[in-house]
Amino acid sequence: MLTVVSDTHSTDSHRLAGRTLEAVREADVVAHAGDFMRESVLDDFERESTRLLGVTGNNDDAGIRSRLPDARNFTYGGLTFAMTHTRPGGPTALSLFGRQRGADVVLFGHSHRPTYDETGEVTLLNPGSHAQPRGNRAAHAELEALPDGGVEGRLVTVDGDVFESFVVDGEP
Repeated sequence: MLTVVSDTHSTDSHRLAGRTLEAVREADVVAHAGDFMRESVLDDFERESTRLLGVTGNNDDAGIRSRLPDARNFTYGGLTFAMTHTRPGGPTALSLFGRQRGADVVLFGHSHRPTYDETGEVTLLNPGSHAQPRGNRAAHAELEALPDGGVEGRLVTVDGDVFESFVVDGEP
């Protein structure tokens, strides 16, 4: 499983709880789309996950910035994922970022609003924030590789309620 989280905004711990903590511990890969805030929080995530892939957010300290890139690509389920915290210009800029990086899916954060959008050329996925939802649902995303490629995904609350399910097959 690929677990996607973002916007922890913590100065003292990973602030993982409930289903989100379970999903991080169960995941083959954890992707964090930025805004850990303090390097000690990044260290906490690394202790909880088998493989953590992160990017920096606009609130991350110098220690995090020295350890993580502001954007990265990786593959999972035969799909190419491009991850960033945000890009000025909203969904259009995020889609352009994904196309420039040859991605099937762009993972991003910043808004704290869980979002799945397949309407553009590149699928956009924001897991929301598990720790500081700012009026949205506290959430994360869980993606499972499909046998023939692609992923089956879901947006999940910290309490374990699935509120959106989707499939990304990588077909143009």
